[in-house]
Amino acid sequence: PFCHILRLCLEKILLQCILQSRTLSGADAINALRPFYFAVHPDFFGQHPREREVNENSLKRLNGYLENLQKPGFRSFKPTQLTFYVREREPNSSDVPESFSASGFRAVSFTLHTRDLLSTVLDILNSCSLSTEHIQSLNVNSQPHKEAKSTVNRPIKWDKTYYSFTGFKDPEEELEQAQRMETTLISWLDDHEASAVKKLKKSLPLRKELERLKFELSRQLQLSDIRWQRSWGIAHRCSQLHSLGRLVQQRPEVLKNVKGHTVVFTDRSGVSAAGHIMLGTMDVHDHWTKIFERLPNYYKLQKRLLFLEDRISQLLGGIQVIYIEELQPLLTLEEYYKILDSFYNKLCDSRLPFHPRSLRGLQMILESDSYTPSLHESGHFTIPTVCDPASLQWFIFAKAQEARENLKRKEEMMITEKELIDTSTEKFSLDRLYKEPSVSSAQMIDCCKRLLEESLPYLQGMHLCISHFYSVLQDGDLCIPWNWK
Repeated sequence: PFCHILRLCLEKILLQCILQSRTLSGADAINALRPFYFAVHPDFFGQHPREREVNENSLKRLNGYLENLQKPGFRSFKPTQLTFYVREREPNSSDVPESFSASGFRAVSFTLHTRDLLSTVLDILNSCSLSTEHIQSLNVNSQPHKEAKSTVNRPIKWDKTYYSFTGFKDPEEELEQAQRMETTLISWLDDHEASAVKKLKKSLPLRKELERLKFELSRQLQLSDIRWQRSWGIAHRCSQLHSLGRLVQQRPEVLKNVKGHTVVFTDRSGVSAAGHIMLGTMDVHDHWTKIFERLPNYYKLQKRLLFLEDRISQLLGGIQVIYIEELQPLLTLEEYYKILDSFYNKLCDSRLPFHPRSLRGLQMILESDSYTPSLHESGHFTIPTVCDPASLQWFIFAKAQEARENLKRKEEMMITEKELIDTSTEKFSLDRLYKEPSVSSAQMIDCCKRLLEESLPYLQGMHLCISHFYSVLQDGDLCIPWNWK
């Protein structure tokens, strides 16, 4: 008991010393949160759609919080409450960050209110009951906080006897071991190719059935497309299409208004901000029927929404208001209309002096979870609904030229990305090569260029997804990180 208490005291003192004498870089923060990402990443919740959705949304908000912490001079913080479903560890595997059980998970809620990366990382790990010992071995920037200028600014290096006595792991030994055991693409494919091939072969009949069902329903209802909000398994998708097919047979008259539209299977029913028909996978046919019956009213609301976007555009010099499904929360038409209406009224009250059509060709999205405007690498502005109009005007004027350059670069990169995907698919005889929405074009281009330098016979006939982690999906898709080694 005494040794345990001593260990806890020493750990607390050590972390406090680190907190006072060092700051984390963005890269350090990502490395420090690696056990957390393994515990909550949506890729591991494929059979639990609701929990996956919660983690997806919470990760977006967390990433926004971490990005704001790294902005120079950023001072406006609002406490951010987050909820994650955290995978339970396998028994007797507390020393291995990746050893998580697939059988269970627990819900964890916590509020972030810290103003530096290190404190935030420690809060997240502690809230999820994950170890913080590995933070000792990070290559942390040696920049003292203002209130700790008098402290000696050097890494803490303990004698080897300290680790023997306390039971802590020697960070130098851990680092050497991690470097020796670092996962490489070749080694990972060696270990997981057989499993992926087996799952893929098992899924092939279902994949053909899915394509058949999707084609027949799209033709029968004259739909523009049928999509899924996330990567549910093939069997799950087939079941959803069978369910829609039964409704078509039972109530064909209620589907007369869907012509030319996109149907998206998701967690709730309605019409999305992008104008797509959402069918909640947990809802019964009666609920779907009511959505189809109310479509004329939704289309009227959508016209009013488009009018609002046009009016906002006119007030802001012709900048186009867009909604990007991959980057924004999944909003219903009603929710998005309220956001636009509130922002429009704020602009009307402020009477900003934008010259007509001076910002034509630029794009912006409205974000209710952020507090300062920003320019995305893809070229669009992210504008908070609570943004001060005067600050908004200054920011857009200052960044307009950079935004135009980013948009032009985005178009060029999309062409390059498609060419590299086609070339990679052909070289490795892949059945499919695709990426997660969170992987940028720049990351995909870098990944494909490096793949093309390799000889990878393992990939013939496979479905390859470029992601942020290694994993084999339930239907045999191989997921590899874009920055694989």
